[in-house]
Amino acid sequence: MDSILKPLYIAVSWVIVTIHDLLSPLFGADSGVSWSLAIIGLVIIIRVILIPLFVKQIKSQRALTALQPHMKEIQKKYKDDRQKQSEEMMKLYKEHKTNPLASCFPILAQAPIFFALFTVLNGIGKNPPVKHGVLSQDDVVSAAQAKFFGAPISQTFLGSDITTVKLVTVILIAFMSLTTFTTQRQLMMKGMPKMDSSNNMMLQQQKIMLYAFPLIFAISGVNFPIGVLIYWSTTNLWTWGQQFYVIKRNPTPGSPAYEELQRKRSHKNGEVEGATDTDVAQSEEEIKGQRNQPKKKKKKK
Repeated sequence: MDSILKPLYIAVSWVIVTIHDLLSPLFGADSGVSWSLAIIGLVIIIRVILIPLFVKQIKSQRALTALQPHMKEIQKKYKDDRQKQSEEMMKLYKEHKTNPLASCFPILAQAPIFFALFTVLNGIGKNPPVKHGVLSQDDVVSAAQAKFFGAPISQTFLGSDITTVKLVTVILIAFMSLTTFTTQRQLMMKGMPKMDSSNNMMLQQQKIMLYAFPLIFAISGVNFPIGVLIYWSTTNLWTWGQQFYVIKRNPTPGSPAYEELQRKRSHKNGEVEGATDTDVAQSEEEIKGQRNQPKKKKKKK
């Protein structure tokens, strides 16, 4: 497995070291700020690279919206045969090149990078520290001593008896789980078209993800080094912001956000259309009057 992921170890460690070296003159080579910001910088680079995948995810969700009438027909036709209903649904997704699990793609795409980062930071936390990728021995020693709010970024909740480490990891785990939940809930409440909750496979899958992912992160987070918790909390925050922007600016047709946007546009158009011809004429006369007023001459000193 290490030989397969070795290129990822090199890529992840190179990005972290490069950003760290750029920040070292400002915050210091052994500063927790330099190492923490290097991890956050890694998140930003990865998420920018994943933007095309995010666009594909949005297109897939739009396609699912268009398939809602067909999905209802299948559910009605095979309401007493769940297996046949699932087969017909899969056939429908395949024909239209879409997938109800498209919202998981960004998480799945990050999984190898996440595992590589976990391995790199886990090696830093060992005694003595173990280097991976392009990290030198001086780098791993420096990173092992670097602190995030007083807690070494290489430590885990279960691997340390230090109170500060326990407190910081609990806060980060809670934040990581909360942002996972709110991001999924935001998608379900605002970004998805209104559907009949009874016998709807897509909605049921979304509900499972709403509670399953936060629970998985909360349980597994006790084994994550603080550096990994910083990474995952940052990427969750990015996802929430990116999704908020898309839902507000380009909502899915049929979703509550889309209806709200349509109401705002209708209200705005209604205000413009509500202006009478007399109001417009009076405004034009006022503007003309202001233009035709003689300019006051400046007094010479």
